[in-house]
Amino acid sequence: MTDPRYTKLAKLLVGYSTALKAGDHVLLDMIDVPDEFSIELMRAVRAAGATPLIEIRHTRVSREIVRGTNARHASLLQSFELARMKKMQAYIAIRGSDNASESSDVPPDLMALYSRTMRPLLNYRVNKTRWCVLRWPSPSMAQAAAMSTEAFENLYFDVCTMDYRRMARAMVPLERRMKKADRVHLKGPGTDLKFSIKGIGAQMCKGDRNIPDGEVFSCPVRDSLQGRIQFNTPTLYSGTRFENVCLEFKNGKVINATSNNTKRLNEILDTDAGARYTGEFSLGLNPYILNPMCDILFDEKIAGSLHLTPGQAYENCDNGNRSAVHWDMVLIQRPEWGGGEVWFDGELIRKDGLFVPRDLKPLNPGNLK
Repeated sequence: MTDPRYTKLAKLLVGYSTALKAGDHVLLDMIDVPDEFSIELMRAVRAAGATPLIEIRHTRVSREIVRGTNARHASLLQSFELARMKKMQAYIAIRGSDNASESSDVPPDLMALYSRTMRPLLNYRVNKTRWCVLRWPSPSMAQAAAMSTEAFENLYFDVCTMDYRRMARAMVPLERRMKKADRVHLKGPGTDLKFSIKGIGAQMCKGDRNIPDGEVFSCPVRDSLQGRIQFNTPTLYSGTRFENVCLEFKNGKVINATSNNTKRLNEILDTDAGARYTGEFSLGLNPYILNPMCDILFDEKIAGSLHLTPGQAYENCDNGNRSAVHWDMVLIQRPEWGGGEVWFDGELIRKDGLFVPRDLKPLNPGNLK
C-alpha cells in the first residue's frame, strides 16, 4: 500500500511547486529515493498531462564518478546532461542519502574541477526551467536532527506539505521592503556587517523552488560588504563539515576566513575569483524548522535565521558575481542562539528572530503555523 503522504507530496510538487501542464517535459532526478515514491511521482506527472523522464542515482556511485573524473570526462558528461536539460520545461530533484559525508574524501582539486565544468548545467536548470529540489528523509538526517527516525519522518512530511500559499501571502510585504531597501546592517555576537542591496531586487521562496521552503532573498551589491559575520550553525560543503565559520569582508571580498577547518575553508573560497565575493543574502522564516541539522535545504529556512552566501549569484537577484561555488552559511538570531538584529535603512526589521514592523508580524512563527 502506498503511503498517503507520498501521494500528497507528489501532488504538491506537480500541481503547485512546478505547476506542470499538458505537454511539459520534466526530469525527475531521484537520488537514493524509495521506488514507491518515484512511481507515485511519475504517476502524478502523467496525471497532469506532462511527460516524465526519470534518472535514478546513488550517492556512493556519484562519489566514485567524481573521484575518477578528469577534464575530458567532466566535459563529456556536461555536454550530455546539458543537452538533455535543454529539452526540459521542469526539473524535480529528490535527494536522499544514508551518509551526508559520502563525498568527504573526494580530492578537493577534482571536486573543484567537476563543479566548474558542471556549472553551465546548473545555471541553465536554475534560470531556464521551473524546478524544485528537496531532500528525502533518512536515518542519518534524523540523527543529525537529534530525533528518532519516525519523529523526523513525521516532521519532514508536516514541513514539506504545509500551507505554502498562506506563507506566500504573508511574504509579500517583506519582499516589497527588500526590493526598496538600500543599506542592510546585521548585528549580533561576533557580527557587525554592513552592505547594500540597492537595485538588486528580492525574491520570495514559497514552495515553488525548494521544499521545505520559507525565505525571502536578495543579494549584496558585490563590492559593498564591510565588517565581519560569525555563523553559529554547522555547515556541510562537499561532504566536509565546518563549524564556527567567521568571515571578514573588505570592499565585498572575504579577506579573512576561519573555522574549525580553516585550511579546507580557504581552499573552497579559492576555487575561483568569485568564491570570495557573495551571491545571496536571505532571511529564513519557516515556523516548523527551528534547529540546524547540517542540511542546507532545511537549515537555510530556520525560523529567525539569515544566511549569507559566498559565490554564485542568481540571475533574478544578480550582483554580477560568478563562481562554481554557492555556499549558504546560516546564522540563527533567536535568543537561545545569542540573539541579533537586522536593520534596513536605519529601521529595525527583526530582533532576536522576530519581525518588528506591523506589516511583517504575520511572518513570525506563531502566526504562520
